[in-house]
Amino acid sequence: MPKRGKKYLDSKEKVSAGVVDGFEAAVKKALESSYAKFDESVDVAVRLGVDPRHADQMVRGSVVLPNGTGKTIKILVFAKGEKEKEAQEAGADFVGNDDLIEKIKGGWFGFDKAVATPDMMGTVGKIGKLLGPRGLMPNAKTGTVTFDLVRAISELKAGKIDFRVEKAGIVHAPMGRVSFGVEKIVQNITAFIETILRLKPASSKGTYLKGIALSTTMGPGVRIDAALVKDLVK
Repeated sequence: MPKRGKKYLDSKEKVSAGVVDGFEAAVKKALESSYAKFDESVDVAVRLGVDPRHADQMVRGSVVLPNGTGKTIKILVFAKGEKEKEAQEAGADFVGNDDLIEKIKGGWFGFDKAVATPDMMGTVGKIGKLLGPRGLMPNAKTGTVTFDLVRAISELKAGKIDFRVEKAGIVHAPMGRVSFGVEKIVQNITAFIETILRLKPASSKGTYLKGIALSTTMGPGVRIDAALVKDLVK
């Protein structure tokens, strides 16, 4: 078992054991446990009653958080012709086609999100093995393969996040920063959980939301009573 520092142990003491009833109480506890000198990220982990090994139980999607994530992201757009100009005017940080493909092949990954027009996917697919493992591959299911570049870029800039369930049945996602305060983080969590509930696979039987935990970058986890969540998000 790893040895914990005094600040972490003091923080854990503030949180104490047990499960809290709702988002607001959990956020308050998580923020109270924050002790780092930097503006810590606030993250949520949701354990689902699904088996990701089965394609029909894969939970994957995206949501625009009402208050964003607190992180400034750099967006790269693969496009050509008039769509290049459209992407530039919409606020993309990097726009191009073959030139960007070659740059990425050379080991450059100075961006956080990638968007592509459908006609570029044949070319972008050639570097799929480089983008995929880093979570940077454009995907139509998350709205990053589209001709509507203005919408895609504006949503990403506004705080759109992509998520997918891991092998253990857990979904992790950032919900903002400690500096956001309780209300904004609660709003973000609510939007995220509502999206998770909408994506429940028809083949998922039994309890769908099995556990929810909230934590700051350096702080201990605060567990939320998953049984009450459906009522809390209404």
